[in-house]
Amino acid sequence: MEQVTAVLPVQDPATTPLAPVTATLRAMFGTDVLPGLAPGILVVDETGWSPATSLTGAGLSELLSSAGRLWGGSAHASAALAWKAYSYWAMLPVVLGWAAARRVPLLDHTETLIHFTDRRTLVTVGLRESIPIAVLPNDPLALAGLPQVRVVADERELLTALRATLLDGHLSPVVAAIQREVRIGARTLLGSAASGIAHGLLRAADNLPGSAVEAIHTLLDTLGLADLVELVPGPNGEPIVQRRTCCLAFTLPQPKVCQGCCIRS
Repeated sequence: MEQVTAVLPVQDPATTPLAPVTATLRAMFGTDVLPGLAPGILVVDETGWSPATSLTGAGLSELLSSAGRLWGGSAHASAALAWKAYSYWAMLPVVLGWAAARRVPLLDHTETLIHFTDRRTLVTVGLRESIPIAVLPNDPLALAGLPQVRVVADERELLTALRATLLDGHLSPVVAAIQREVRIGARTLLGSAASGIAHGLLRAADNLPGSAVEAIHTLLDTLGLADLVELVPGPNGEPIVQRRTCCLAFTLPQPKVCQGCCIRS
């Protein structure tokens, strides 16, 4: 009998909103299976997932407990490292979407999903399939007729939408919740967010259409985080991230000093 090979539909990048993000992630890490993100970013079946709004309530205890299980350390060190890991993976689709294609998932925490069932990692982050995507008028998505697409007027309005949803609508409420539980400064926490943006874009630099350094400066200025990190020349002249706050990893039972740490001698 002649074997029949199934032909899978080819995704059209023009009508697949987050295709540029998943392609960039694949180029950065060499795989679609990442320790902190749902495969393909979008969550098709939400069974077992909770909205990230839970991190301003009961879900925060689970996040902090997960950090304590993985790394040990004091309550404030666990909180700082939990935030560092969570904010990196939550922000990455937004940061890459803007830098790679000017497609911005509007990451209000009601559109973000989390679970703690993978014991190998702190938390797994995914996005609802219905998450709105902000695009510019010249993006093919602007004419695709997809219900989740939001067309904004220009670059400035796109960055305004990014800040409103990522920082004001998502990260800041989680920072406030952490501070209600643990005595830790907002500057310490937001320094990790600034560092995560810079590290993510430098890692993606070869797969971006423009300058990663310029993208870093634009996003940090937009989010009001520019004073928390500095880009300095590395050993071979390449830019590396120098932090101005500490993530407290050096206080762990097995101390770690990150590259670019502000306490490195």
